[in-house]
Amino acid sequence: MRLYVYILQAKDLPAKETFAKLHVGKHKSKTRVARDTSSPIWNEEFVFRISTDVVDEGDDVVVSILHHELDRYSNVSTGLIGKVRIPLRSVAAEENQTLLPTWFVIEKPSDGKLVNIECGKILLSLSLQGKWESNSGEKVQNDKQDIMLEGVKELEGSPKDLSSSKDGKKRKHHHDGKHIMKNFVNQIDKLFHKKEEISKRLHDDSSGGQGITSNYEDATDKSSCSATCTSFEEGLDLMQSSDSEKEEMPENLTGGVLVDQKYLVSPCNLNKFLFAPSSEFRKEVAELQGLSDVQEGPWTMMQEDTPHLTRVVTYMRAATKMVKAVKATENQIYRKANGKEFAVFVSVSTPDVPYGSTFKVELLYKILPETEPTAGGESSRLIISWGIQFNQSTIMKGMIEGGAKQGLRESFEQFSDLLAKTYKTLDPAVVLDKDQVIATVQSEQKTDLKSAFLYFWSSSVICAVLLSIYVVVHILHCEPSKIQGLEFYGLDLPDSFGELFSSGMLVLLLERVYMMTVHFIQARLHRGRDHGVKSNGKGWILTIALIKGTNLASVEATELFDPYVIFTCNGKTRTSSVKLQAQDPQWNEVIEFDAMEEPPSVLDVEVFDFDGPFDQGASLGHAEINFFKHTADELADLCVPLVGHHAQASQSKLQLRIFLENKNGVETMKDYLSKVEKEVGKKLNIRSPQKNCAFQKLFGLPHEEFLLKEYTCYLKRKLPVQGKLYLSARIVAFYSNVFGHKTKFYFLWEDIDDIQVLPPTFASLGSPLLLIILKKNRGLDAKHGAKSLDDEGRLWFYFQSFVSFDATSRTIMALWKTRTLSVDHRAQIAEEEQDVSDPFLLPEDVAVVSDSDALKMSKVYTRDLPCDVELVMKIFGGGELERKIMEKSGCLNYASTTWESKNPGVYERRLSYKYNHYVSVFGGGVTCAQQKSLAPSDEGWILNEIVALHDVPFGDHFRVHLRYEVKKAGVDCKTSKCDVYLKIRWLKTIKFEQRISKSIMEKFRTRLNVIFDLFQKESVANSSLTLL
Repeated sequence: MRLYVYILQAKDLPAKETFAKLHVGKHKSKTRVARDTSSPIWNEEFVFRISTDVVDEGDDVVVSILHHELDRYSNVSTGLIGKVRIPLRSVAAEENQTLLPTWFVIEKPSDGKLVNIECGKILLSLSLQGKWESNSGEKVQNDKQDIMLEGVKELEGSPKDLSSSKDGKKRKHHHDGKHIMKNFVNQIDKLFHKKEEISKRLHDDSSGGQGITSNYEDATDKSSCSATCTSFEEGLDLMQSSDSEKEEMPENLTGGVLVDQKYLVSPCNLNKFLFAPSSEFRKEVAELQGLSDVQEGPWTMMQEDTPHLTRVVTYMRAATKMVKAVKATENQIYRKANGKEFAVFVSVSTPDVPYGSTFKVELLYKILPETEPTAGGESSRLIISWGIQFNQSTIMKGMIEGGAKQGLRESFEQFSDLLAKTYKTLDPAVVLDKDQVIATVQSEQKTDLKSAFLYFWSSSVICAVLLSIYVVVHILHCEPSKIQGLEFYGLDLPDSFGELFSSGMLVLLLERVYMMTVHFIQARLHRGRDHGVKSNGKGWILTIALIKGTNLASVEATELFDPYVIFTCNGKTRTSSVKLQAQDPQWNEVIEFDAMEEPPSVLDVEVFDFDGPFDQGASLGHAEINFFKHTADELADLCVPLVGHHAQASQSKLQLRIFLENKNGVETMKDYLSKVEKEVGKKLNIRSPQKNCAFQKLFGLPHEEFLLKEYTCYLKRKLPVQGKLYLSARIVAFYSNVFGHKTKFYFLWEDIDDIQVLPPTFASLGSPLLLIILKKNRGLDAKHGAKSLDDEGRLWFYFQSFVSFDATSRTIMALWKTRTLSVDHRAQIAEEEQDVSDPFLLPEDVAVVSDSDALKMSKVYTRDLPCDVELVMKIFGGGELERKIMEKSGCLNYASTTWESKNPGVYERRLSYKYNHYVSVFGGGVTCAQQKSLAPSDEGWILNEIVALHDVPFGDHFRVHLRYEVKKAGVDCKTSKCDVYLKIRWLKTIKFEQRISKSIMEKFRTRLNVIFDLFQKESVANSSLTLL
């Protein structure tokens, strides 16, 4: 027969951290710990299989209430509060052998005997399922006098006064309180029927009343816990309906992650596929890994603080070269199952392997729902981590950990490959779709109306509007005042100081509103030159979505600033728009780089304060994004902290979304290899997918990195270390494993400052050395592999003992040269690929300066030259001298048309060139129109020039007018003088006119000085050649 015990709740306990322990014969169980309450509510049920002999012998059900506490060393200790004893014979004597929910008084024990000291009350209910009669053949009478209970008013007293089962006394107990418990009857009856079905599945393997199981395990007493064999689905439903929602997902185990992959399947289905009884997938994995005699035990519901499903799986591992075939036992326990998230803890013991009794391998399977939506339906993420638990210390600990790690990685690689055949794996690019994210970014741009509302919602605007309305209403209600004082018809002056003050306040407020309006219009009309420009070519496409900046800090804390961002990658730069007076700018701009032959290594990001079209301005912070240290998911939503004195103090950040994709597939790699082969002088082949995969996993590299060469060599440190040197498109890597001591590092090709070949020495055992020197403060992650650090902060790496030193050094030098020197090469190619169909095309608003405008120009430069006028005019002659001077002064792709006669004595031509980054950080283009004519009295020439700047911020808002007056300076006509005048004509009104004008004046004054210095040097050189 079966005994059901229901522990419902307690009240008036002297402690708050309590739990109940249940004793039935030799078997024990306990409830969960109720915290922070002296009236705990458990509502837990226990089931025991007992024999009729236990009832005949008069055994009691003992319920103990204990205090759960922690001692000073964080060890759990318990203190007994009190006990309740209920004779089984009294339960059997009840109607239907069921004791309805009844309050029992908890009595405190003293020296092993109960004393009449109340410690609270507990609500219990008991039921016996099955027929029972006493061995003497007499029907057992109602033995309720053995139970201390309370009805409506709670009967209280000593158990000694009420117990009479042993001396034959029979007392009648009135059930006056039963009508209070009627509301429990239906609920308890349902529970009984539910448990009647579950009880049919209980183990029948019991002998002599031993082996009885319950739903909870008493870990303190190390007694065998009771388990309920139930179906897999029912067990998961029971865990889901319990308090498992409150449990947190366990952290990954300390050994590391073996599998971290997303699959196109719901978490619930993936959980059933992996752990359901008789899973076909488990059979396939066992066959693939060579496991035999696989025996899966049934899933059993174990009751601790919360219910957990558990089972035992045993199998034989196949023999290896080092270890014979051994038996392994897996204990699988569900730690969390709420229908959406699952966690299964697995403990694997192999006692037959060497030192197998000293450790256990632990695995943790975590199945999580994927939050990002996918087109194929629900998706889930499977994470499998591992750890190893040592029961005792051993000198073989390092070897055991290394062997276990290698074996687990190989096993779970097969596991992942097999699982991928059933469920489609999700690449990060699939989950985070680039087009969808970019469309979202562009759609997040604020409307003009909303932006205007947020911008103008300030105290200044509100006060100006209210005061204006007030003044207008006042004017409408007043009669015209009489002319008095100094007033006359048409001039109305303030009649008091109060009116004067009010008028002044209104004027200042209206001026503030006007400036804010102009400022807002300028910010809305201006866009960056690189925003929305699509990339060209095939290869690696880098797309950046610049979302916003946070807490940007200026050099001058009291000044407002105008930030813009410059991105630099593989020698190419892209610039965002300028946000006017914004500490937390919102860009929402999409910037793309043109196709690159090889994947980029780093992206440099720097924020500047706008200070004119030529000057770079003050830096507000910078950052470097290493593509090796971020996954595609992280790059798709990246918050970059800026580095800099003020940026770090203000915690300045940029929010970016970065996407890197290959538009040309394998052809991109082939093109890169062909370029390297020309430098190396030998054939290079792409390594096999297996080699590339092993290389990527060894150093944790992204999937786009491909291996080019690998060499066996020695790394020279205090003691030489033998290993392998790996060369790929972007990194130089080294790996060594000597008796379990591993050395692993890598650095970028761009980090290398110099490569030298050193002659053989006695210390190098007659082998030449390859010395690689990194740039200052670069490659610090590889510092443990460097032999020394020089005074400039550069790391020095020494490699030796290559099989073919000459071929290896030549290959390394060629790869370094191709990678680092290709920056200028790529810039040159990009310039040549630009559309130059009409480089001299001028804007429609460009016109030649007139003589009337010359009177309004300011003199910015004057120079006395020791040569005649005709020689000076060769600067503008279009010949070789002009080209040399302009190219040396920082003009790229300099081109000019021939002088053409427009009017008698008047000639015109056009120019086109581009500033290098030393002249202008924006590298903008320039188109010019020049007109020259003879000066009055034939004293020289006058040359007027209009300069239009392109691809610089606010370049379309102004034009630069220059006027060169080259005249004779002496009577002998062998010296001349050149005066230069400048004027800026503004096409659109802008707030930064004064700042931009100052910057242009200084920049052109500096350029003119450089140009005429170069002219004097070149003219002197030409004169010397002529004399020779």
